Amino acid sequence: MSRLFLLFGLLLSLAGGARAELWGYVDGQGMAHLAGHQVDSRYSLVLGGAQARREAAAQTQVPGKSDGGQGLLTWLEFAPEVKAVQPFLREAAARHGVDMELLKAVIAVESGYRHDAESKRGALGLMQLMPEAARRYGPVNRDQPSKKQILDPRTNVLTGAKMLADLIKRFGRIDAALAAWNAGEGAVRRHSGRMPPFAETQAHVHLVLELYWALLQHSLPAQAQQLKIHKNEP
Repeated sequence: MSRLFLLFGLLLSLAGGARAELWGYVDGQGMAHLAGHQVDSRYSLVLGGAQARREAAAQTQVPGKSDGGQGLLTWLEFAPEVKAVQPFLREAAARHGVDMELLKAVIAVESGYRHDAESKRGALGLMQLMPEAARRYGPVNRDQPSKKQILDPRTNVLTGAKMLADLIKRFGRIDAALAAWNAGEGAVRRHSGRMPPFAETQAHVHLVLELYWALLQHSLPAQAQQLKIHKNEP
């Protein structure tokens, strides 16, 4: 339960006291699309402030229907491409101590679960790893891992999980670790281990943390999402 409240605190601090928003939809090919704002009418609000949720409901809900952005979370639970990597996510979580929900959120934002994704900067695979990261954290110790090795889903997930676990350990905060993932470790160190003032990095971290929060809420039983305080007996 503590990780829910830790993450909620992170989201509040990142958003300056107001919850950030996460919008998304699943297209006809089963691809999930995520954004920090409503790009167009296809996007539904997955998470956000009460006012934004009321406005989104007024614009998109059909009378008698209230599923909203729940379809995106359902896609992440049942989509074939997501289910295909579940064994690797479980293995990576057990081996490196990173929540499966966090790994799922990173992959959703980084690649949309396209195992062959390749960015213009050369980041590869589900977790969009750079070749240098593959050399440093890869489960197979080789001087020059091939593109095929990095794109292998199991290798990619295990490598990314090891890297993320290392960043969390060294920076002590999930948001700082995600910022280092996006902007580089040097950028976070230059800002005293905190979030650097880069709009792209801040948006990236917002998206991952919002989706992580949604996945935690979705996966845990309702009674585990409440806080009960017991008074100390004299």
